Amino acid sequence: MAIFIVLIAGYWKVFEKAGEPGWAAIVPIYNLYVMLKIAGKPAWWLLLMLIPFVNLVIAIMVNLEIAKRFGKSDGFGIGLTFLSFVFYPMLGFGDAVYQGGNGLSNPDILDSDL
Repeated sequence: MAIFIVLIAGYWKVFEKAGEPGWAAIVPIYNLYVMLKIAGKPAWWLLLMLIPFVNLVIAIMVNLEIAKRFGKSDGFGIGLTFLSFVFYPMLGFGDAVYQGGNGLSNPDILDSDL
């Protein structure tokens, strides 16, 4: 039960850092929608998250993008997927800042400028 509470607290803080309501972390299905929004993925991906085995691939892709948007590495994104109870609290309570868009420290730089 304690692990579950720590995980929810981590999600809550990550959502707030990304400018989304923290309470969305405790609402089933809606929390997946908010995660997709934070990752910059289309809302219809929510349907893909309901398909067994496909949802694992989608979860990895979403968590990799969330890590990128917080300035973290792909390894951190894999950690968000497979060790969520450790990595989401680290992301939420750590010093990571949501950078939005393309995950660069300067959001004014577009992918086309790279």
